[in-house]
Amino acid sequence: MATAHQHLNSSDNETVPSGAGKVVAIVRAEWNHEITNGLAQGAYDTLVAHGVDPEHILQIDVPGAVELTFGAKRLHENDEPDAVIVVGCVIQGETKHFDYVCQSVTYGTTELNLSYDAPTIFCVLTDNTLEQSRARSGGIHGNKGVEAAVAALKMMAL
Repeated sequence: MATAHQHLNSSDNETVPSGAGKVVAIVRAEWNHEITNGLAQGAYDTLVAHGVDPEHILQIDVPGAVELTFGAKRLHENDEPDAVIVVGCVIQGETKHFDYVCQSVTYGTTELNLSYDAPTIFCVLTDNTLEQSRARSGGIHGNKGVEAAVAALKMMAL
């Protein structure tokens, strides 16, 4: 397990750029809302802690992970934020649906990064179990939303 020996919230705060004056959007999938709520809150709190004005954090919800990229595209086109964070959770099931959803949202996020000057940050958990997702959305492994917000701050500073 990649995060078994690393707490997701262990970034060095001194190396995280300020988000003062920046506009950041968070697109949250409603599917697996227990997990995505925790991830989005972690991202939001981290952005605010690093100087992003709460009024400059745009938040929208979409039904599921596949819809994240369309929501992000709309935000890039209409609101022109300095970064977009897509937040979702896909948990392995008994069918190949998991593979198709993960591939779609990963490819879509890559395409957004190649299409717009503002970064789109991937904060989509792709776990085998609900317990693994809980551990990464505020549990024993920290909160992947925090990590995504730090990535957004660093990418905006490029």
